Amino acid sequence: MRIVSLLPSATEIVCALGLTDSLVGISHDCDYPPEISGKAVLSEAIVTTNLPSGVIDATIRGHLHKGKSVYHLDERQLTSLQPDLILTQELCAVCAPSYTLVKQAARLLEAQTRLVSLEPESLAGILDNILLVGDLTGRAAEAAALVDQLRARIERVREAVTGRSRPRVACIEWLDPLFVAGHWVPEMVALAGGMDVLGRGGEPSFVVPWQTIIDSEPDVIVLMPCGFTVPRTRQEVYLLTERKGWSNVRAVHAGQVYLTDASAYFNRPGPRIVTGVEILARILHPQVASAHLPADVYERLEHARVELPLPKPR
Repeated sequence: MRIVSLLPSATEIVCALGLTDSLVGISHDCDYPPEISGKAVLSEAIVTTNLPSGVIDATIRGHLHKGKSVYHLDERQLTSLQPDLILTQELCAVCAPSYTLVKQAARLLEAQTRLVSLEPESLAGILDNILLVGDLTGRAAEAAALVDQLRARIERVREAVTGRSRPRVACIEWLDPLFVAGHWVPEMVALAGGMDVLGRGGEPSFVVPWQTIIDSEPDVIVLMPCGFTVPRTRQEVYLLTERKGWSNVRAVHAGQVYLTDASAYFNRPGPRIVTGVEILARILHPQVASAHLPADVYERLEHARVELPLPKPR
């Protein structure tokens, strides 16, 4: 089977099912696992994460307002690869090439090529997508085994935090403007022993005024800007720390503000989302969370680590 994945989470699922060699094309955002290095890259975005958050947001909003896609797709290369299966999404116009765009690009392919859109809005939906990809690729048994392992890890976290106090948590998915994380994130927080005070489970992230975050009185703030790593988030944390009233927020006063590798463990609805639950459990209940975590997946914000702002584009 020849597989094209235009969604980073789908790429991770395909590889977790032992199908790395069947993967013939990927998106520009697909960067894990390392074994996919050298695969044909079929897409390109109109913005990159090295731009300031405000510029990224304004550029994307401008394109979407005009009805334009924020991605370019190499139709000729896609056609030449002759995939049997193409995986993409329609959940978010910003996260990956959309189903509509890919369908148009794939119009010259053979009729037997399957185009599948993955649309999870919850942890259950993410696990169901793994099973779906397993069914589509003849790896149903491997998918079922992987889902069982992930569910067992989730259950271990749930049991570890049962009966503990549940801190109030604000999860910030973008810094300029301020977005509150939605979809599966509030569920992740609940499983990890917290209470998401702003997010709406199963619904998209949304913009909030700074005063709304202050008024929510969070005990913990978790920064998970979409597509950002810890070092990249650190570059723009000043967008929060320079706001009026920052030092008076309960979480800030208690030293409970955390930067995470959001791109890997919170934004992508793939197998590593369970590691995101374990990260949150470690943050919220360090005395009971015992999962072994990869290095540098999160850090507590310290004044000394706040970096200078990104240079403004000319």
